[in-house]
Amino acid sequence: MIKKINSKKVPEVAFPIGGIGAGCISINSWGGLQDWEIYNSPGKGNSNPFSFFTLYAKPKGGSAVTKVLQGPIAREYGRGAHGYDAASGAGLPHFRESNFSASYPFANIEYKDKKMPLRAEVTAWNPFIPHNDKDSSIPCAIFQWTITNPTKKKVDTTIFMNMTNIVAGNQQNCTIEDNKINKYRDTKIARGLFFTKKQEKKKNAQQGSIAVATPHKKITKLVHWYRGGWFDSITDFWTQAQTGQLDDSVKESFSKGEMGSMGAQFTLKPGEKKTIPFIVTWLTPQGKAPFTLMPFGKESADVPYKTYQEAQWKNAWDVAEYVAKNLDRLEKETKLYDETIRATTLPDYVIDSVTMTSSILKSPTCLRFENGDFWAWEGCHNDKGCCHGTCTHVWNYQQMIPFLFPALERNIRESEYKYGVDKSGAMDFRLDLPLGKKLGKETFACADGQFGCVLKAYRDWKILGDDEWLKSLWPKIKKTVDYTFEKWDFDKDGVMEGIQHNTYDINFWGPNTMCGSFYLGALRAAEEMATHLGEMETAEFYHELFEKGSKWSDKNLFNGEYYIQKVNLDAATGKGLPKSLTHDDWWRGPVVDGYPKYQYGNGCLSDQLLGQLFAEITGLGDLYKGKNIDKTVDSIFKYNFKENFFDHANVQRVYALDDEAGTVLCSWPKGEKERFPFPYSEEVWTGIEYTVAALLAYRGRTEKALKIVEAVRERYNGVKWNPFDEVECGHHYARAMASYALLLAFSGFSADMPNKKLTFAPKMNKEDFKTFFSVDSGWGLYSQKLNKKTSAIEIDVRYGKIKLKKLQLDISNGEKISVKLGNKKVGCKVVKVGRGVEIIFSREILLNNRQKLSIAMPA
Repeated sequence: MIKKINSKKVPEVAFPIGGIGAGCISINSWGGLQDWEIYNSPGKGNSNPFSFFTLYAKPKGGSAVTKVLQGPIAREYGRGAHGYDAASGAGLPHFRESNFSASYPFANIEYKDKKMPLRAEVTAWNPFIPHNDKDSSIPCAIFQWTITNPTKKKVDTTIFMNMTNIVAGNQQNCTIEDNKINKYRDTKIARGLFFTKKQEKKKNAQQGSIAVATPHKKITKLVHWYRGGWFDSITDFWTQAQTGQLDDSVKESFSKGEMGSMGAQFTLKPGEKKTIPFIVTWLTPQGKAPFTLMPFGKESADVPYKTYQEAQWKNAWDVAEYVAKNLDRLEKETKLYDETIRATTLPDYVIDSVTMTSSILKSPTCLRFENGDFWAWEGCHNDKGCCHGTCTHVWNYQQMIPFLFPALERNIRESEYKYGVDKSGAMDFRLDLPLGKKLGKETFACADGQFGCVLKAYRDWKILGDDEWLKSLWPKIKKTVDYTFEKWDFDKDGVMEGIQHNTYDINFWGPNTMCGSFYLGALRAAEEMATHLGEMETAEFYHELFEKGSKWSDKNLFNGEYYIQKVNLDAATGKGLPKSLTHDDWWRGPVVDGYPKYQYGNGCLSDQLLGQLFAEITGLGDLYKGKNIDKTVDSIFKYNFKENFFDHANVQRVYALDDEAGTVLCSWPKGEKERFPFPYSEEVWTGIEYTVAALLAYRGRTEKALKIVEAVRERYNGVKWNPFDEVECGHHYARAMASYALLLAFSGFSADMPNKKLTFAPKMNKEDFKTFFSVDSGWGLYSQKLNKKTSAIEIDVRYGKIKLKKLQLDISNGEKISVKLGNKKVGCKVVKVGRGVEIIFSREILLNNRQKLSIAMPA
């Protein structure tokens, strides 16, 4: 949460508002609209010229005041060879002060100016409703203006919004030749401006429509701005705006202008306030996805696709009417989520890390196709996607979608196993477009990505609880596990001796726990899934492999403080390596003097136990000796967390510097640093920082975990970096959605829906703790209050419904217990489990938003 702060103090803020797979518009801290990324591709810097709000106020018997609804701009913003961008409204009268605050998905800006008789405030937001992926995918940005009259006189008021018809593309494409069509529409539901263009014979990615609408009934409009030389257009608008009334008598045949304006008119009595929503919508029905097919170096052709939004709505006006009709519900349900997650009793900066990174879903990083399929880049360059194909190893890290939008996450699994796995069991770590078509001749599997998908399938099944879904994937899950013996674990000892491609865009040669913990975690997950499906021989085989690999790793890779890599110079003799990858290929790393480049050897790697984090989330237990895991997470913090970067030598990309604190990817505290260590080793990635912090929290190191998270938020504070755009290889980088693991770790929440069981084990604030939680069928708020006399537990399902048979809690008492569902008692028995208890209900209970589950336990 960004608490109310003067806008000038957070100049880096660009708050994205849009839909999942639909792109977004960003509002900056002083109220300017920027980065119109609405064409199914990234577009940092894309503008909509003259798109700003203006407030007109005329007190009874007094003089009118007209001001652009923006505060003072950040001095560096929009400054070019000709000074500041006039199309932003910077040169027009505007408010002397603005204050910004935000709790994603809501941003709020208050405006102050002594010459303006009215107070103005805007809440900018988009629908964000966990589990409702349709409404959360609406291509819209909502601006709700609250205008208050603190004076003792009536004030005639108009709020104007201008927009340029940029249906053809960005600012550079805004010309008369684009055959723009501006229309005014007025229906029972909404009224406003609808922007299209004369359709070309062949559709392309730039065709579509844009609209601005409001349910407010009294409207003044200027469908087309005056077209003249020099600054005639804006001059004419400003002259009219100062009267509070627009003259729309100029006909289209005379003025084929691209810009249009609409104003909501009303009168405020003394002390009265009114809220007016403006709904900006867009629909670009077809997109193109250009990318380079790495590592083979082939350029793919632009792949056309139809969007999910086109399948749901006819055009931008149809979207606007849908939003206007459902506005109250969309706002209510979005606020319910915001209020629920904000009720979590963790430091604001922890919740901020979860909510702010959820904005990635509304960025051009994510796409949705006509049938609803989800597909994504790793992140975004300024004008195109970065690294295609919902990359398995990058998307390993994010834990947000499986809990907030589980159907979308399962869709990713289904695509990976349907389209990405070849006959041998190798899984491509990138899905080419169109889905099902393979651009390269060979399948390129990466170890962390392939085994991560096994763990993710297990996690998604545990969240869902549907055995039929698991059965549909199980044959290919087994095939991808068994592929290990062709590629990495040649002697079937639970240790990967072969060359392992991974998220650092290189290959690790020989045994290590970065890929190895994924392997062991996948073996444990496969064991559990096989057991559940009655394949006991398969389960036993995977268990034996796990035991062997775990013991070997503790004995041979643990150095007393952390796990290291044993560089295996014979790794290249293994089977199954793509023929196109030669030893001198930079992608793999050349062999110099018989030794491969880009390893970490005796280094302390920050995500050396990423597979263990999955094990914590899914309840698989320790993958290595518990005491070794604990020592390792302590060592990662000790050696890799830095209070500042003044003395840190980083020849790679710079995401933290000077007096900023952060966690580097790797260090060599015992010397013997690789001559050419793996790429990115000296960098700072928030996605890995979140995974380290989550693992620290799971292992009871809450203070260390909090310190890492606090450092991230201090960097991304709006002064140095944009808090809604955590960068790595591009803007809005997907790995940052690892932040949701923080909520899971600190709350100790886990789901076992096949057995209709939930677990809560808070790591802090145990005496008075609340947390947001979510499974496939519903989400809500868990609360516990513990004292010497009694323990009180409450589960409040606020959206959807959850069927429950068991509840595991990390509390010591529980011999005497009283359970109520609403006002009705529920029978149960209590079983001691470790330090806590498991409550087994006498019958399956249904939790929904009509009644809470309450548990009382006398001491």
